Amino acid sequence: MGLEVESRSSDSPYIERVWRSSSDDVNRMTSIAVTHVDLVFWEHRGQVNVAVHGPESRASPAPVPEDATFFGISFSLGTSMPHLPIDRLVDGAAEIPDATRRSFWLKGSTWRRPDYDNAEVFVRRLVREDVLVRDPIVAAVLGGASPDVSERTIQRRFVAATGLTRGAVRQIHRARQAAILIQEGVPAHDVIHRLGYFDQPHLARSLTRYIGRTATQLIDQDPSEPLSLLYKT
Repeated sequence: MGLEVESRSSDSPYIERVWRSSSDDVNRMTSIAVTHVDLVFWEHRGQVNVAVHGPESRASPAPVPEDATFFGISFSLGTSMPHLPIDRLVDGAAEIPDATRRSFWLKGSTWRRPDYDNAEVFVRRLVREDVLVRDPIVAAVLGGASPDVSERTIQRRFVAATGLTRGAVRQIHRARQAAILIQEGVPAHDVIHRLGYFDQPHLARSLTRYIGRTATQLIDQDPSEPLSLLYKT
């Protein structure tokens, strides 16, 4: 009952996560803040839909169609589709037309619909066709390198590739990590120390803004309004 979610990691540098889910007896969830772009497929009452979902700068309630199935590819941070301007996708989505159970239309071509097991093959084709690109400077910074460019250039490239500032990306990632630790039973004062929050109110504000839950609500989860995908990186 509720929202059943399964996900897996990927060895593709263009993919953060591959996931699938189904809904049953739930009509709303809390969509937590994310920094990446998702390509999402879902089927409800025989209707197939496809959309590119952009980064979400804060948590928000989201409707869930009943008895629907979903499949998504979460692209790695800094990976985007240049023909869909990232600044227009932040806190929004772009619907993809002419979707069927077999195919859909993307950037002037018909594409075979991928599935949970062959997402990497599909993404490799997107890359070959220049539909999907990854900013090398953003990738280098995330990997711990120090590119030979100015901080101002790094900030500009982060915004251009992700739609978010580098500071916003850090805050969202930290809040997601805090939520996972709290769900694992780590006391709030330890979370504050580990992740560099100033104090309890600072942690509380971060969780409310980016996760849509207080620490207590994360511990006492309500199945009638589940969270969107939250996972360890």
